[in-house]
Amino acid sequence: MTAADSGPIVFTVSELNRAARDLLEQSFGLLWVEGEISNLARPRSGHVYFSLKDGEAQVRCALFRNKARLLRVALDNGVQIRVRARVSLYAARGDYQLIVEHAEDAGAGALQRAFEALRARLDAEGLFAVERKRALPATPARIGVITSATGAAIRDVLSVVSRRYPLGALRVYPVPVQGEAAPPAIVTALTRAGQRADCDVLLLVRGGGSLEDLWAFNDETVARAIVACPIPIVSGVGHEVDVTIADLAADVRAATPSAAAELVCPDMAARAEQLPKASARLHQRMNARLTEARTRLAGLEQRLARQRPRRRLETAAQRLDEAELRLQRIAQAQMSAHRRHLQLVEDRLHRATPARRLAQAGGTLTALSQRLDRAGIGRLESAQRQLGSAVRALHSVSPLQTLERGYAIARGAQGNVLRDASTVTVGDTVSIDLARGQLDCEVRARHERAGPKEHDNRD
Repeated sequence: MTAADSGPIVFTVSELNRAARDLLEQSFGLLWVEGEISNLARPRSGHVYFSLKDGEAQVRCALFRNKARLLRVALDNGVQIRVRARVSLYAARGDYQLIVEHAEDAGAGALQRAFEALRARLDAEGLFAVERKRALPATPARIGVITSATGAAIRDVLSVVSRRYPLGALRVYPVPVQGEAAPPAIVTALTRAGQRADCDVLLLVRGGGSLEDLWAFNDETVARAIVACPIPIVSGVGHEVDVTIADLAADVRAATPSAAAELVCPDMAARAEQLPKASARLHQRMNARLTEARTRLAGLEQRLARQRPRRRLETAAQRLDEAELRLQRIAQAQMSAHRRHLQLVEDRLHRATPARRLAQAGGTLTALSQRLDRAGIGRLESAQRQLGSAVRALHSVSPLQTLERGYAIARGAQGNVLRDASTVTVGDTVSIDLARGQLDCEVRARHERAGPKEHDNRD
């Protein structure tokens, strides 16, 4: 059967409104809406009803009692706020409305977004890392306090210190804790405290207030100064629900200024109450240790008596003396043997001393040198005699000797010796070498004569 056959689907008004409400709630999740409050109503039930409007439209809102008690913003007509809400519909009247979960000032919302952005960026850099946090000193001798000199925070800190830890000395660094001048003043105080290094721990504290009032402690320069400070820092800003960037950057966060002071101040009264019990436990443990030590000492003395160490030492000393005497005898015997061996070696060395062999070699060298001199002189004289004979023999056949007998040597124009008259012509110039001197002559006539071989041929 089709819808056309069965007729149109008909809703009752309540069914229609419930269906519309379900559709709206399923289509929209939690969302933020900003506008101006109007038509504010606070019935005795504790619920709050109002409208949010802008210049062109408005929407009704319902803030139930359990959520309204958690709000920190004052709701009033004409106030600009931002709400986190679910879209719904009031079925009884068919009114479209917002079910408000949370509300804040519109300005505070911008600050909250800025806070979240800065928190995420500094966290990514590691400024809030647990590994960077430093432990607080157990009993600080001097406590530094960075806060307003006239605010409630310094009074709370002084009260806690005087009550719990009167031995602790305070050094106050007065700074403004609100407004534009606060962040640079806080940074300067942190830097100065770190440079002086005269405090064991620092408290950065301020009383409660709105997000705008606490904004100086959400400044990036303050956070970086806290991280750079070499002194451990406890941050106690606002109330327990307030969380600032300074709280996250500090080594320890306290819920309030008083809680911050309690963290660094040991409770001297409580410790004084614990002293008798601690003293009793100490005496008990010391007595137990002494009893144990006496028992061990008695046991050791008994073992020592059974082992008779004196007798063992005397026996060992006697054996040592005997060993020393044997060692002396052995050493003396070895020394005597070494002396005899050394004497034998010295005798052998004296007999084979190089000086005697050198003297013998020197005599031999002198005799050989004399023989060499005599042989050299004889060889030289023999060579001189042979040279004289050779000179005389050479002189007898020398051309100069022939010239001395009246002969001459004729040379042509080229300096060649002339042996045949046919080698020159009439008019040539020839030179005549005599025994003493030389003549240059011109050939005027040539007379040829047969040589000895030609005469032999004729015969």
